[in-house]
Amino acid sequence: MGDVSFLQAGTSGKRTAKRARVLLSAKLKTPAGTLTARLRDLSRKGALLECATTPPSGTEVVFERGATKVPANVAWSAHGRLGLEFHYMIDENELLVHIGRRTEPPASPYRFGRAALTLGMNAKERKAAQAWSVTVGLTLPERGD
Repeated sequence: MGDVSFLQAGTSGKRTAKRARVLLSAKLKTPAGTLTARLRDLSRKGALLECATTPPSGTEVVFERGATKVPANVAWSAHGRLGLEFHYMIDENELLVHIGRRTEPPASPYRFGRAALTLGMNAKERKAAQAWSVTVGLTLPERGD
């Protein structure tokens, strides 16, 4: 999938949210109890699950995967599979946690490099700076650069 933004919607077909194919465990809280399920497909708007027992279409459920708990509606159910439609779109970062990807923080316009800490110091000042740096856990170069 590469660097796919789940915020960018697809233009073909019925679906408007990018989906990620996964194979993860999940839970489904239904009016009849909690079901263990296999999560097969996940997007910001819904999920595809496999369960031994599937609730009928229209059932209100709560999808659980780790710390993510999302109320949903069973959109369809057949042959041990069911499609969920989340009541609200989950955050892209929350989605990426489940599919093993992380979003990169925005690049800073500032570049930080090692400061020339001893530049412009005479030998005595460099020696004092070197001794001080050891006491605070820093390593200074032997020569000023």
